[in-house]
Amino acid sequence: MKISPKSFDKIEDEILYLKKEKNAVILAHYYQHEEIQDIADFIGDSLDLSKKAQQTDADIIVFCGVRFMAEVAKILSPQKTVILPDINAGCSLEESCPPNLFKAFKKKYPDHIVLSYINCSAEIKALSDVIVTSSNAAKIINTFPKNKKIIFAPDRHLGNYLNKITGRNMILWNGACIVHETFSEKELIKLKVRNENAKIIAHPECPENILNYADFIGSTSALLKFTSDDDTQKFIVATEPHIIHQMKKNQPTKEFLVAPGNDGSCSCSNCPYMELNTLEKLRNCLLEVTPKINIDNKLILKAKKPLIEMLKLS
Repeated sequence: MKISPKSFDKIEDEILYLKKEKNAVILAHYYQHEEIQDIADFIGDSLDLSKKAQQTDADIIVFCGVRFMAEVAKILSPQKTVILPDINAGCSLEESCPPNLFKAFKKKYPDHIVLSYINCSAEIKALSDVIVTSSNAAKIINTFPKNKKIIFAPDRHLGNYLNKITGRNMILWNGACIVHETFSEKELIKLKVRNENAKIIAHPECPENILNYADFIGSTSALLKFTSDDDTQKFIVATEPHIIHQMKKNQPTKEFLVAPGNDGSCSCSNCPYMELNTLEKLRNCLLEVTPKINIDNKLILKAKKPLIEMLKLS
């Protein structure tokens, strides 16, 4: 490992020095460790972060998130260097949809268009007609006629929720997020009984049996906004719990409880991929400007097309 040209008492100071020296911008998803969120230039959802980085004059984008997020940043800013603190920070949703299997699945429905959730690989994006986020998916689906045949990938829980609220019958790829499948309906009911004045808020990647109890369903940014706008003083949060850091910063007088897993504990809903990124790895990737996200130019062009289509429709 290279050594910084200066010595620092705190790793945060070293990171800020390297960021300035390398003309880098640091992005952090809401699901990152609190200390990474606190040192980032921008905190938010994956697409919003990539769009913000695109608008900066930074030469290097450090994406503290998972690989598909860093890929989106590279697709939107191909001239910039994009680095990920830990190259093994993948995503269970991405892994649940191998491109070769999805390509064969797609061929079974030649009269369908493909809408893919942004939580997928660049290869899946290249096989899609439109990319959607949890924030804009329903709006985009409703731009198509009711008789339009649609494949939705890769999250079956989000797809099922979207079918329900849009009145569609989209064909769903059988993928899921391991984080949002850990929540226990039985334990959630027990927690709600003990906290009857709390509102349950949930991400639409949760299974239907969890969403059925939710007072509000939305993307990470929508959940964050709801906890600020709503008068309720206590919330049970059914998504990756690191977002609670921002909820507490915005509303320090309110109480936030993590929706429990099958054993009644809360730690099981931490994303193991997101947790691979650490302050030390953030410092190291800035020092060495690696690991880099490299995508073939042809794949960038193919994957960018459905992203641009999303921006048009939303």
